[in-house]
Amino acid sequence: MAGERVGVAVSGGIDSVALLRLLLELRDELGIVLSVVHFNHKLRGAESDADQEFVANLAREHDLEFYCDIGDVAEYSADSHSSVEAAARELRHDFFSELIGANEDGDSGAEAPLRDALDRSVESAAPPLIETPLLNKIATGHTLDDQAETVLMRIIRGAGMRGLRAIHPRLAIEDDDGEICGEIVRPLLGIRRTELERYLRQIGQAWREDESNGDEKFTRNRVRKLVTPLLEREFNPSVSENLAELAEIARGEEDFWENEVAGWHGTTIQWSEPDWLRNLSAPSAGLVQIGGADSDLADRVSRSESLVMNASVSRGWLLGEPLAVQRRLVKAIGEEARIPLEFKHVEEILRFAGEDGPAGKKLSLPMGWTVRRDSGELLFVTPDLRPKRAHQDYEYELQVPGITEVAEAGIAVEVRRVEAGAEGYNPDHLLDAELLPRALRVRNWRPGDRFWPAHTKATKKVKELLQEKHASAAERAVWPVVVSGDEIIWMRGFAVPAKLRARSGGVAAWIGETQKAAPHC
Repeated sequence: MAGERVGVAVSGGIDSVALLRLLLELRDELGIVLSVVHFNHKLRGAESDADQEFVANLAREHDLEFYCDIGDVAEYSADSHSSVEAAARELRHDFFSELIGANEDGDSGAEAPLRDALDRSVESAAPPLIETPLLNKIATGHTLDDQAETVLMRIIRGAGMRGLRAIHPRLAIEDDDGEICGEIVRPLLGIRRTELERYLRQIGQAWREDESNGDEKFTRNRVRKLVTPLLEREFNPSVSENLAELAEIARGEEDFWENEVAGWHGTTIQWSEPDWLRNLSAPSAGLVQIGGADSDLADRVSRSESLVMNASVSRGWLLGEPLAVQRRLVKAIGEEARIPLEFKHVEEILRFAGEDGPAGKKLSLPMGWTVRRDSGELLFVTPDLRPKRAHQDYEYELQVPGITEVAEAGIAVEVRRVEAGAEGYNPDHLLDAELLPRALRVRNWRPGDRFWPAHTKATKKVKELLQEKHASAAERAVWPVVVSGDEIIWMRGFAVPAKLRARSGGVAAWIGETQKAAPHC
């Protein structure tokens, strides 16, 4: 748009130098005001400083304002536990955002390590800390080759349609109020790097070579040097163009789905506070405010990495939709609630939703979330952040035969003698009475306990068995087992050990839950 102030991000390499020279030729036609933007990553010592000087001279040669940012990428990478590439990208994006005016008070709101890593060195009329927007747009020199490499790397790592969008032609920048204040544009995404090199040679423009671009310890360099040439040579000379087209197709698909997903929240997907929070809090402007004795819970809620809300969706509606819609809806819930759902989680949830079975059955998800399958709905349940009361271990002598109350678990355990094969009894739950010792005890399981249910190949830790059963943490803590000495001979919800199963025609012992006991206080 005529009159716009456009900063050209110039590293000194072929792509960015060609972009600057092309925009210099077109600026009168476009009616834009150009300046040069450079980020010194300090990764190559004197070479990085030489790149900065080269770009500064290029700006002076064409009488352009020069904005330079110096960041210790290596230090920030170590402090933030991120890759060098990710750290460089974050620091660079922070600088671009300030130039565009995303942070009008000169403070990006970034974490202290990021702020400390930056050394503002802006050669213009503006002060080092930018208080007013200097630019409307920043143009970067990403090419079709960069796009193809990005798509290929994401395919290799495993990406869905969203990841295949790769590098966006335009990236909106928002200010602190969420208003769009500018954008980053990539006008060369449809042009091959070889074309740009040919152009620079024709006009006699020099550029800088970054030796790190040949370092094969970086994934992108290996893809650029090894994988792409192999694909072009052995399979399809147009593979880069095809990969870039795939990114374009993916962006169109995702634009459609993002619009669809936005309409699901609050309609198809119903969000609600969990009961334990609703009874203790008063919502205000979408925030949870808890005071007095509940200040500890308020702090837990405010620090929660995921959304402290439950989400429900009609099972009938969900299962009646095409698979693509089912997957998108589950993924949308995960993203809104900030649950890291991988493809395997989404598929497991959909299988769980479609299974028959009793209402109330649960499936465990990452970060302590669960999915509960009720008759008419699928409920995603946020973790209970209330402080957990430490349970006390229990252990009682088991009445044989007879009923033993286990108040801690809210049950009573009964032992009765029956005939093996008696009608109404599951053979997997009958023990050989002749093999049972007189002294049996019922207790909650302890760390290190192991059990070998019939029809399984080997003993397993009780902890693993309960996790496979998707028992909640509260249920697991008081789960009852019956022991003879240190050996578990019975465990609620599991078949008895094969070696202790009742023999046909013999006398059997049945152990199971009977009437509920009053919950222990």
